[in-house]
Amino acid sequence: MKIGISKLSIIPIRKEPSEKSEMISQLLFGETYHVLGTRDNWLQIKTYFDDYIGWIDAKMHSDISTYSFNYMQNKNLSIISNSMIPIIDNKEKIEHTIVAGSSIPNFNGKRSFRFDGRKFKFRKSPLFQNGKNIRSSLIETSKLYLNAPYLWGGRTPFGIDCSGFVQLVAKINNIFLPRDASQQIVHGSVIDFINEANTGDLVFFDNEAGEIIHVGILLNSKQIIHASGKVRIDNIDHHGIYNVDTKRYTHQLRVIKNIVE
Repeated sequence: MKIGISKLSIIPIRKEPSEKSEMISQLLFGETYHVLGTRDNWLQIKTYFDDYIGWIDAKMHSDISTYSFNYMQNKNLSIISNSMIPIIDNKEKIEHTIVAGSSIPNFNGKRSFRFDGRKFKFRKSPLFQNGKNIRSSLIETSKLYLNAPYLWGGRTPFGIDCSGFVQLVAKINNIFLPRDASQQIVHGSVIDFINEANTGDLVFFDNEAGEIIHVGILLNSKQIIHASGKVRIDNIDHHGIYNVDTKRYTHQLRVIKNIVE
């Protein structure tokens, strides 16, 4: 099976093999995937990180050898950047930007990394997680995305959806969650009451049909950070999210989960 890696900052993943099809997710730099099939100039892929299936433009595809792929996985050398837009060089000295949440394979601990025979170098030392309290780090990371615009399928500070926001904040802190809120809810342990929840716990919300439609991160027992129109901070209680601007409830609380074990 052919294996690919994103050498671009962002690659749109679409529901169907067409530019007109909705974007359902994005690949970030350094994330890998298996190619499941082809149609015209499109590749159907399954992401290695979260098993998400969709279509990418074949022109954005980059092969990676099975050896390099296995080495990256077996050696556990992939580090997650928490810098918003670090600038890197390739061997042609062409500037290239990547976003927070990008996977940095084979990082040498200083300013460079390589894969499949190509060397990349950060212009400045990148920022990585440093072992601080995980709950504090989750909140610190989440606030980096404040005011990022909402974008269906987005996973970057330039456009992000609710589950993409939660997934990326968790990934930067080495907690690996699926892509969608309906998948994320099966992870972690249930917290029965909001006054028993902790900073960094995930809160899920449903609609009248009982379907999970939204997720956010608790800042404390009275506030939540989430992507709704933009990444924002709102009030929360046992009913749900109370929008501080519109002065009304917008999301109905379903369950709270602790993902920090």
